[in-house]
Amino acid sequence: MPQQVGGGRRAAWIAGGYAAQGLGYAAVVTALPMFKSRQGVDDAFVSVLLLLVIAAAAGGSMLADKVAARWGSRYALAGGLLVVAAGLSLTTFHTPQAVFVAVFIAYGLGLGAVDASLSMQGVLVQARLGRSVMSRLFAAYTAAAIVAALAMSGSAATGAGAAVAVGLAAVFAAVMALAGFSSFEPDRTVLHALSGHTAGGTRRIVLVCGAFIFTAFLADSAVSTWSSVYLDDSLAASATVVPLGYAAYQAAVLAARLVGDHLVPRIGTTVAAAGCLLVCALGCGLVVAVPSIGAAVAGFALTGLGVGILVPLAFSVAGRSAPGRSDEVIARVNLFNYGGALLGAVLLGALSSPVGLRLAFLVPVIGLLATLPVLRAWRSLNDQAHSQTTPSASRS
Repeated sequence: MPQQVGGGRRAAWIAGGYAAQGLGYAAVVTALPMFKSRQGVDDAFVSVLLLLVIAAAAGGSMLADKVAARWGSRYALAGGLLVVAAGLSLTTFHTPQAVFVAVFIAYGLGLGAVDASLSMQGVLVQARLGRSVMSRLFAAYTAAAIVAALAMSGSAATGAGAAVAVGLAAVFAAVMALAGFSSFEPDRTVLHALSGHTAGGTRRIVLVCGAFIFTAFLADSAVSTWSSVYLDDSLAASATVVPLGYAAYQAAVLAARLVGDHLVPRIGTTVAAAGCLLVCALGCGLVVAVPSIGAAVAGFALTGLGVGILVPLAFSVAGRSAPGRSDEVIARVNLFNYGGALLGAVLLGALSSPVGLRLAFLVPVIGLLATLPVLRAWRSLNDQAHSQTTPSASRS
């Protein structure tokens, strides 16, 4: 029982880390118009800047793996949050363009380190508690992102400026890094390696779980980047309706994550993964099949229901399948996040002119359906994980 209580407290602090990450990222993306105006840059500059952030985040994810292997994932998490806080702080005032780009690259490094180390910490606290909590941890990220968007709207409405909301996100990230460090999962909870987890075995885990992460973020990026543009340009929705597609998507993601930890154990991880892929495909397919505002909003919401469960589920399975090398595996699985996000943003944009955004939403549909055959290997990973006898965190 003391272990359960301690695990619950640690889970709460780790959830705070997820909230800090969601708050900061949403603050940055919703502040892009402010950055453009203040720095005097155009959309092309912003696109290149975001590409650099994604590349830096991939490097940050691998850096987190090195730090976790040497000192533990809580050091990677706290350090990443401090870099994120510094990066966010430096974006709140005008700087020369070269400095502005350097600040965003540094922010990307912190972003990737926090992405990877949060999932490492989530897997460890699940092992401590002996039950699934990953979906609820990701729910903290989604809820904070919604709060950040509302805060940005409120700051703009009151004339306070977007810099205030970004600055508050920076302060929260720093507080979580410093105040939460001692409550994050320490090194001693890392499970020792078991036989059978060779380099080839971990590579298989990374590829299988990475396929689901790639596909999930392909769908996520497609909706997050292009839902508002599709409603505005293709369906001529009013200014008050345009944000509803993204709002419905995020609300569905949050709802799915709040129930995911209760639902998945009851239906099984393989059924859950298959259902998520099909629901996401149905959602994006509805956008393609029915060119109406109502169908689009409903389709984006369905996509959110699938993505909301699939992402934390894939990270959970990755960590459980390689108990002695979970930090290393999760850092590598996390790289598929950036590949999917980049493809979803870039490919749909490239197809918008020749075929239109409506048909471009076939890209995530094809990706989701193409991942279904990977379920066989996914089931094998789960069977292997359940058949292993793993030492508990308290005995490590």
